[in-house]
Amino acid sequence: MVHERKLLDDVSGWLRVYDDGSVDRTWTGPPEVKFVAEPVPAHEEFVDGVAVKDIVVNEKSGLRARIYLPEKKLDEHDKFPILLHFHGGGFCISEADWYMYYHMYTRLARSARVICVSAFLRRAPEHRLPAAVDDGYSTLLWLRSSAQETQDPWLKERADFNRVFLIGDSSGGNLVHEVAARAGKIDLSPLRLAGGIPIHPGFVRSKRSKSEVEQPQSPLLTLDMVDKFLGFALPAGCTKDHPITCPMGSSAPPLEELNLPPLLLCIAENDLVIDTEMEYYEAMKKANKEVELLISHGMGHSFYLNKIAVDLDPNTAAQTDNLIAGIKGFINKH
Repeated sequence: MVHERKLLDDVSGWLRVYDDGSVDRTWTGPPEVKFVAEPVPAHEEFVDGVAVKDIVVNEKSGLRARIYLPEKKLDEHDKFPILLHFHGGGFCISEADWYMYYHMYTRLARSARVICVSAFLRRAPEHRLPAAVDDGYSTLLWLRSSAQETQDPWLKERADFNRVFLIGDSSGGNLVHEVAARAGKIDLSPLRLAGGIPIHPGFVRSKRSKSEVEQPQSPLLTLDMVDKFLGFALPAGCTKDHPITCPMGSSAPPLEELNLPPLLLCIAENDLVIDTEMEYYEAMKKANKEVELLISHGMGHSFYLNKIAVDLDPNTAAQTDNLIAGIKGFINKH
């Protein structure tokens, strides 16, 4: 007799979990937005000024990364800073090669004149936290070993290992904090961690914030996603007050004791989790950490990844331009 698997949970069209442990991440929401979650093949030739290739970072674990390389201009003589990118998705969905990241990080590489290295992070519920943190940290250590003896020709010829920045969207913003905190405990030389850029990080508490109740939901972040994704991702028995999701909380290491690089915290005015993001910002300032704030007015969570809105809505396009300009300015200062 064939056992018919039973659906246990369906999260906002993004994720289905079955009783046999299998997970289906096929998008079942509006078909017109499906393309943002489609993988984009790598291309080692330059397309619109950026070349892209996928590499294996760790042969033993199979950890991979995608590299975005901007085409060098005739008058450019300096090497490019490195952005180490951690994708979002509530630790449960998305991949480094999805179109939503491809369109954003090719643009950022081209505009900010940076090499972007985007890690393919393990996802929950198959791999609960801290698996994604471990993968992000391992990719940073791989960059350190590359700085010591570079094997990849793109990095050897073009990368400035003295200016490495961590950047992450949504839950990837949580990883910026976590990986930076780990990195602050070791000697990364000859690599230098110059800064961190958490964009709309998924900082939350067990108790719902005012913004979670009052702000509008969107396909890129619903309360269903906040609750269920974190339920799948956090270590068994843990709540949202866990240090990875609430680094400013009492369960987390005191911020004063962390050795963190300068941070550019990017938030959106209409984000569901803006209240707890601001709580993190205030806690960082109180701990005398170097942190700047970049606010995207009138925007919701991860708005710049919605290619349709960026193309069709002038305000979304303008706020995306401002976000990229702010990131570029932060990199140039450090």
